[in-house]
Amino acid sequence: MARHPRLSPYVEFDEVIGMRAAREGLIIDTTVPHPARRYNYWLGGKDNFAADRESGDAIAVRWPDIVFAVRENRAFLQRAVHYAATRGIRQWLDIGTGLPTADNTHEVAQRVDPASRIVYVDNDPLVLVHARALLNSTPQGATAYIDADLRDPKKILADPDLSTTLGLKEPVALNLVAILHFVHDNDQAYAVVETLKDALAPGSLLVLSHGSYDLMPRAHVQALTSGDYPGQGDFHARTHNEVSRYFDRFELVAPDPEDPNVDLDKPELGLVSDWGRAPGEERPPPQSVSTWGAVARKPEPRPTRVSPPRASQRQAPVTAPTP
Repeated sequence: MARHPRLSPYVEFDEVIGMRAAREGLIIDTTVPHPARRYNYWLGGKDNFAADRESGDAIAVRWPDIVFAVRENRAFLQRAVHYAATRGIRQWLDIGTGLPTADNTHEVAQRVDPASRIVYVDNDPLVLVHARALLNSTPQGATAYIDADLRDPKKILADPDLSTTLGLKEPVALNLVAILHFVHDNDQAYAVVETLKDALAPGSLLVLSHGSYDLMPRAHVQALTSGDYPGQGDFHARTHNEVSRYFDRFELVAPDPEDPNVDLDKPELGLVSDWGRAPGEERPPPQSVSTWGAVARKPEPRPTRVSPPRASQRQAPVTAPTP
């Protein structure tokens, strides 16, 4: 992958962001690559530093399709947000937000209903610096930004900005898009998702994607998992079966390609490039995407069935004493 053709915006960006961060008392380590800034680089943005670009290029040498894959993942997020909005969702909790770019969650949602409300969550100080772009809501709607880590879901759920922006007793779309592969411990990753899912009301949606080596050519997997390069230890791929566990207790949903207003009967966990894609669009090669993703709905709780007491548990009838 070639470096961005224009280097001058990076120089200006480094200086401007450095001054802004200093004014706000934030510490941004520009010598260490960060996933959000690297992702921004792959998307063609300029909100990144030399270390992020070096890491992004090092990964692209080992898997040349990475830029293609992250852009397909971004398109999946936008389709999923639009789907949720057309199905009546008016609240979003977007964790692992990343840096603002075109068609952020609130922009897609508020085009359908300007009264939509969105809470963004990220732990990169640079995203916090740019939060004003994420908070540019319509007058009818609302947006908020929480500086927090996905690994501490209870802190996110207890944040006052969440409770003043979203009503968790009503359906919410929870976006966990391309974020869980940065949580290496399997038990922790599943526990985080279960905690967040438990906080959602019935009818809520889980929008989730996750990188995988399942479909990637063996030579690229070997290159990504060996050697020493910047960003080598960031990513923890999971298999299709491992990703499917995130959707336990939820029901997969997807629009019918022939009629977006109708849902498929039995959707399955598949590639982000396939979910919700228009029928006329050319589908990319699976090995060039290698990212599983789906949307799932939290069902209504099943009514509790009360069984009649067994004969041995029934009380004998009370009779009046004989005079």
